[in-house]
Amino acid sequence: MAAPPATSHAAASSPCARLPSAPLRRSPAAVSFPSRPRPAALAARAGPARRLDVAAAAAAGHQKLMGSLTSNEKLRFGVVVARFNEVVTNLLLQGALETFERYSVKAENITVVSVPGSFEVPITAQKLGKSGKFDAILCIGAVIRGDTTHYDAVTNSAASGVLNAGLSAGIPCVFGVLTCEDMDQALNRAGGKAGNKGAEAALTAIEMASLFRHHLG
Repeated sequence: MAAPPATSHAAASSPCARLPSAPLRRSPAAVSFPSRPRPAALAARAGPARRLDVAAAAAAGHQKLMGSLTSNEKLRFGVVVARFNEVVTNLLLQGALETFERYSVKAENITVVSVPGSFEVPITAQKLGKSGKFDAILCIGAVIRGDTTHYDAVTNSAASGVLNAGLSAGIPCVFGVLTCEDMDQALNRAGGKAGNKGAEAALTAIEMASLFRHHLG
C-alpha cells in the first residue's frame, strides 16, 4: 500500500497555509471634526468688526440719502394751523416760522392757512399737497382732553388724516398737532420747559422737503 504524500511540518502547523489568499484591507482613516465654538466665541466673532454702521456702509459703496437743513432758499412750505386752542397753536406757529427763517427759508415761500380746528387740518393739507406748489406741508394744532370721548375722535382723525394726506399728495405732510391731557402740558410743549413742538416739526418739514426735492423727486 502506497504511503500518503509527505507534508512539511511547517506547512501543516502554519495557519497561513489554511487561509485563501485575499487582498489586505486598509483600516479607514480617522476623521476629526472641529469642536463647536462656545457662545462666548460666537459673541466675539460677531463683534464690532462685523457691524457695519451707516458711514461704513456708505464707504463700502452703499448709497445714503438724507435731507439737508442748508440751502433751503428754494423750498416751498404750506402751513395749516388750527384756530381751536389758539393760545397754544399761535405759539406753535411762531416757533415754526422762526425755525424756517433761521434755516434760510424765504418768507415768500411760506403759505399759512388757518382752519377752525384740528379735525379740518388733514383735508386742507391734502388740498395744498395736491396743488403742486409746495415741497412739504406742516400741520399744526392742539387737542386737549375733556370730559367726553370727543378728544379721542379728533386725535385719531387728525393723526390718520395727516398721514393719508401725505400718501395721497405724494409729499411730506408733517404732524405737528399736540395731543395733551391738559392746558399745562400743551403750553409746556409750545415754548415752555418741554421746548416748542412747532419748531421741531418745522425742522422735520425742512429735512423731508430737501430729501424729496433733491433725492426722491
